[in-house]
Amino acid sequence: MMGVKQEALAFELGDEWSQRKISLLEQKEEIDDKLLAEISKVLKVPVEAFKNFDEEKAVLNIQNNYEGSNTSASPVNINNNNCTFNPLDKLMEQVEENKRLYEALLKEKDEKIALMERMMGGR
Repeated sequence: MMGVKQEALAFELGDEWSQRKISLLEQKEEIDDKLLAEISKVLKVPVEAFKNFDEEKAVLNIQNNYEGSNTSASPVNINNNNCTFNPLDKLMEQVEENKRLYEALLKEKDEKIALMERMMGGR
């Protein structure tokens, strides 16, 4: 559930551990307290979390807390990914704005060139 590979856990537990030994350990119904404390320390999970673990409750908890699966839990949906506008419309608005600004720059450039030509012609 934590995404820790058996090989990684075996490495952290020491030389006498292997992936195979971790696999066998996972199949056990009970683990002695000393070993449980060691595993708890490596995984940074309290021993009580292992002792009180209920797979059914864990799966239910994961399902209910999966992003977007429980939108009615809070009056404000923080992860609101529903756009209230068309993103393409916003993009086109920006394109038009850029076009308008570019045309304004070109006009200003032309005016400066015309002014410089008038000034040069007046010499």
